[in-house]
Amino acid sequence: MEGLPGSASDVNYLTQPSGIVMGGTEDIEADLNPRQLAILETVRGSGYATIEALAEAYGVSAQTVRRDVIRLDEAGLLQRFHGGAGLPEDGVRLSYRQKRGIAVAAKARIGAAAAALVPDGASVYLDVGTTAEAVAAALLPRRLTAIYTNSMGAATILAAAQRTETYLTGGQVRGADGSLVGAAATAMLAAMAVDIAVIGCSGFAPDGAPTDFDPQKVAVKQAALAHARKAVLVADAAKFGRDAVLRIAPPARFAALVTDTAPPSALAKALAAAGTAVMLG
Repeated sequence: MEGLPGSASDVNYLTQPSGIVMGGTEDIEADLNPRQLAILETVRGSGYATIEALAEAYGVSAQTVRRDVIRLDEAGLLQRFHGGAGLPEDGVRLSYRQKRGIAVAAKARIGAAAAALVPDGASVYLDVGTTAEAVAAALLPRRLTAIYTNSMGAATILAAAQRTETYLTGGQVRGADGSLVGAAATAMLAAMAVDIAVIGCSGFAPDGAPTDFDPQKVAVKQAALAHARKAVLVADAAKFGRDAVLRIAPPARFAALVTDTAPPSALAKALAAAGTAVMLG
């Protein structure tokens, strides 16, 4: 997949939330004006939105939208970035049920774009997470040699596949997303050799390396990467402003990042320096 077309943005970003919620979100939202509520719903639906897009959507100036985003950020409902707004991190990880309801359309586009990078007849490792599940759905009609996954969610989706054998690793169930981790999972991955590994993440380090929170899940991702000829990273734009502590692999390990919005300029430059293409779904 070398030579995949890249895409980048000139927008820098900030990562620090500026407010703390002291009360319930229902009370806070009751004090918002209709436009602020609409902005909140837009960002919740897509995971990220630029100031320019919001201004155009609601027929107001960029300065007005910035004031609205600042208000929502201070209330802890959104996280303000330079040039846009995303979902708040505030050190609290979203539940699997919450994640499944966020940026559904964006993840479907990512899934379709990532699946398009997989040639017919390839063998694939598919990671855990809601974005990886979108890739699983996009791969359903394809004719592949095999799909290996440690995601019970992805395996359930792939159970409907008519043309491809699906293999679920063993291991301990880790979390509500049905992740399988531990020695049994990594042992199965150590015995395989796949053409493409599709890997998800929770954030990015300053040098462009994808990061995650859970050391056991990271260990499985690294085992899969060690036995894959090529790797593709999938992440929606909400991950751009986060650094999730544990590094998965250097950015150069990935032939491409498939996402829904052009990354901020700092991340785009880091990925370009590593030779990782950026593809938009």
